[in-house]
Amino acid sequence: MRKQLQLGEFEEIILLTVGILDGNAYGVSIRDEIENRLGRQVSVGALQTTLRRLEKKGFLGSQHGESSESRRGRPKLFFSLTPLGKRSLEYVRGTRNDLWNALPQSIVNLS
Repeated sequence: MRKQLQLGEFEEIILLTVGILDGNAYGVSIRDEIENRLGRQVSVGALQTTLRRLEKKGFLGSQHGESSESRRGRPKLFFSLTPLGKRSLEYVRGTRNDLWNALPQSIVNLS
């Protein structure tokens, strides 16, 4: 089960961002949120590939929104965390916290 919950760094960032956007997570909003919060440039191709992979793994669900003239009638595809996606984030957070807590104080206190 643990292997099923493991995430790569970019996957983790995307899942966290989808959670932050809570109901308003679609391609452009996810990219903008990552770029604004982390100062990290995100290519549309890398984002779309990772979103599809996370959806295939069962970490994300998607739903079409309303179509609009500005999008030439194409609806936005909104993403949301699934229960498995939430468990995966909890697992990754716990793993990272365990590792941080295991660091000796001599390492933590370096400036």
